[in-house]
Amino acid sequence: MDEQILLVEDEPGLVATLGDRLRSEGYKVETAPNGVEGLSRAVSDCFDLIILDLMLPRKNGLDVCRDLRQQGFATPILMLTARGQTVDKVIGLKIGADDYLTKPFDMRELLARIEALLRRAPRAALSPSPVYQFGTIRVDFRRTEVLRDGTPVALCAREFQLLRYFIEHRGVTLSRRVLLREVWGYSGAQLTRTVDVHVASLRRKLEVDPGNRQFILTVLGFGYKFAG
Repeated sequence: MDEQILLVEDEPGLVATLGDRLRSEGYKVETAPNGVEGLSRAVSDCFDLIILDLMLPRKNGLDVCRDLRQQGFATPILMLTARGQTVDKVIGLKIGADDYLTKPFDMRELLARIEALLRRAPRAALSPSPVYQFGTIRVDFRRTEVLRDGTPVALCAREFQLLRYFIEHRGVTLSRRVLLREVWGYSGAQLTRTVDVHVASLRRKLEVDPGNRQFILTVLGFGYKFAG
């Protein structure tokens, strides 16, 4: 399953060049030309990484990064900065950016930074069985494929990792802190709303009636439990 990247950049030439190169490396790439649209896309869709330019029209990259972190999104952010913006780099890292790269940059270095950020979330071990079935849902771990009533269900890489972790720990009540650490690779209790966002997305895609949950249950005061 290909990781999905959101590129928030207003330079058309860089968007075209970078987008083409990332796609050729196997990534799925969506783009946004300004900070307002970038923030909207980041909170409404599921991305595994955000490449965020610092100087953007309508809303700058620092504000986008700050808003995402304040809303609880832990998606890795690689910030692009112009040469000489040292103070802004420091501020960006303090408010939640995971890494930064100065323009102009070498494409190989950018790819290496992307790979390093995507590796931060440890991959869970495969289930003892390569295929797991619950209800009308069929999960194929080897193909990283999910079917519902025989129809493919589109999950982003992080959603698949979360579902796999739930399946491997079925029947166990899992706190948001544990899920954030084991699926996202983050420590501490902060930024836990990102877990709720991804759980809600999985429920919409997998539950027959998201309002009457059968598979991913909320354990009040504790976290979640997979009952599939």
